[in-house]
Amino acid sequence: MSRNGDGGLRFVVVTTNKGKAEEFREIFRRYNLKFRIEPLDTPEIQSMDLKEIAKRSALYAYNMLQEPVMVEDAGLFIDALGGFPGPFSSYVFKTIGINGILKLMEDINDRRARFRSAIAFYSPLTEPVRIFTGEVSGWIAKEPRGAKGFGFDPIFVPAEGDGRTFGEMDVEEKNEFSHRARSAEKFAKWISKFKEVPPPYR
Repeated sequence: MSRNGDGGLRFVVVTTNKGKAEEFREIFRRYNLKFRIEPLDTPEIQSMDLKEIAKRSALYAYNMLQEPVMVEDAGLFIDALGGFPGPFSSYVFKTIGINGILKLMEDINDRRARFRSAIAFYSPLTEPVRIFTGEVSGWIAKEPRGAKGFGFDPIFVPAEGDGRTFGEMDVEEKNEFSHRARSAEKFAKWISKFKEVPPPYR
């Protein structure tokens, strides 16, 4: 899906996650950015660093598409579990899921956690790869609440909120202070400064 704005460089948001795509659309429309969503699969990159994963994914996506690309990687870091699942959040969600995390937290009182996001943007026009990060602190709920959002949203309660989980918030509400919104806002402000170079993607 395209967004025909007139702000900044035209670029491609690379993600197969419909929830992420919806959140990015809501944020980028505020800046009237020119972009499209491309559901391109990127290789599973083994790294403990979200920024490194996003960077390598962006370079892969650029090599495939030959257009300016933006890729995001995110993770849930739980204090009592030593930062687990962290950069492996997507894999952990697919394997043990929300209930698996709640099982690991069953007898743990310290439920502090944080979501982190790393956005990588690459274009030969703006080399090297640019990285933008965001973070939100909160805690793990005792049980899932809400059916909105995706991933671990139903068990994460942001400290800056009103006690609801991300899974109980609309996209606009979540984007007020989510990790992804924070990294996306930084990126949007940065790319808005650039003018399109005709023809596109050259």
